[in-house]
Amino acid sequence: MNQPAAPWRLSIDLADEAATVRLAEDIAAILRRGDVIALDGDLGAGKTTLARALIRALAGDAALEVPSPTFTLVQSYALPRFALAHFDLYRLGGADEMAELGLDEALADGAALVEWPERAEGELPMDRLTLALGDGRTPDARVATLSGPDEVWRDRIERTFAIRAFMAAAGWGDATRRYLQGDASARAYERLAGPAGSAILMNQPAETDDAAGQARRGARAAAKLAEDTRPFHAFALGLGTRGFSVPTVRAHDPERGFMLLEDLGNDFCVAGDPPAPIPERYRIAVEVLARLHGLDLPARLDDGCGGTYAIPAYDRGNLTAEIGVFLDWGLPHLLGRSATPDERDSFLAAWSPLFDEVLVAPTTWCLRDYHSPNLLWLADREGHRRIGILDFQDTILGHPAYDLVSIAQDARVTVPPDLEAGLLAHYLALRTAADPAFDASAFRRAYAILSVQRNTRILGVFARLKNRDGKPGYMRHYPRLWDYLDRSLREGVTLGVKLWYDAHVPVASRLRVP
Repeated sequence: MNQPAAPWRLSIDLADEAATVRLAEDIAAILRRGDVIALDGDLGAGKTTLARALIRALAGDAALEVPSPTFTLVQSYALPRFALAHFDLYRLGGADEMAELGLDEALADGAALVEWPERAEGELPMDRLTLALGDGRTPDARVATLSGPDEVWRDRIERTFAIRAFMAAAGWGDATRRYLQGDASARAYERLAGPAGSAILMNQPAETDDAAGQARRGARAAAKLAEDTRPFHAFALGLGTRGFSVPTVRAHDPERGFMLLEDLGNDFCVAGDPPAPIPERYRIAVEVLARLHGLDLPARLDDGCGGTYAIPAYDRGNLTAEIGVFLDWGLPHLLGRSATPDERDSFLAAWSPLFDEVLVAPTTWCLRDYHSPNLLWLADREGHRRIGILDFQDTILGHPAYDLVSIAQDARVTVPPDLEAGLLAHYLALRTAADPAFDASAFRRAYAILSVQRNTRILGVFARLKNRDGKPGYMRHYPRLWDYLDRSLREGVTLGVKLWYDAHVPVASRLRVP
């Protein structure tokens, strides 16, 4: 540890305590594990106000008691995103005592906020952000000066301030910001609370230009995933005008990747610990699909930004790329080695006739992520509108069975076999009642094929998230995915793929999670 080089510096005028709290929220929104915020300033400079606001923002609790660690030197918080250690070094006897406070251990598990950082005498990380508070033009005003390594902090700080400016332009500048969630992509969400109620902020930054960013961009292109926020806006309009419950877009900056969305609440279709499906809600979610799949849907939509959006279609290359993720990431994770050329060739050969079958079927809007994290229960609405759909920007023209697999074999929660069978039967009954020519037998075959295809892909994606992107949490779903896969590999139509798995992925290796 040493003194940081600080080529980047920014000063901000804080008119009052409320502005100090907003600054704390803006910084809390971008903090990551391993970050150190060095909070500098004289007594009475406002450090306590900022520290408490930052910790409360990370906790998502405006009333959280935040005691001063003046006498204990460090106060630890187990927060939803990660742990935070709040250090006060005013009474530190010397820099040699820093090791006893456990800063390194704190950073391994979370982030650190350090008051009186100068007393550490160079023992803090070089990549820290220093936030110095000084007197402003009035007794209530302050000047905050932020400094740190350019490559670590500039883009993050500028983006969080750009979000605040976007909020202000939409009339939400004074709203509180609370981190809501991220997902397997680079998107992140916040819940805003202001005089007009609550809203959801979507933040979808452009991909980085480094090797890792290029790899992620290439993988998304192969899977035909959305690169920006325009497809979300297009489908919010397309689904909303057809009577489905989706968030209304209140403000949109497509160039920066910011969206302000209607807040549909947080009542999901699962309950319990661990979460389990609420059968009634899953049945209504299936009714949403049956209704959607019975519509005559266009292949091009108004994108809400003055243009149109052409919906991409699943094709053989797309399907092949998706299952290829298992060969590239899932198999090495399970077996500790790369797939051989013979394994690749025989794998793709087993899939070829299955792709032939699903690609000749009529297509519909395939939402692709139609499962529990993206479905809300809206008790105050009626019929199919009781299901709120949150995630649809990656919609593609594909087989209608794909989304039924997504919900009936939910990757995040366990759907028991009897519930899965009931959901499939309910869907088939609804489609047949609406269209006597509907081919239920062909749909069942496609359901089995796309179950195996989807779960094969997700096994690869979750291994990639762990081993490339440093997101190991998804691996807890591996046993469930194998169970779903085994269910559908019992179907005769998928026999060729079953024989490949039996020959090349030993049962003992299939539950390898580390």
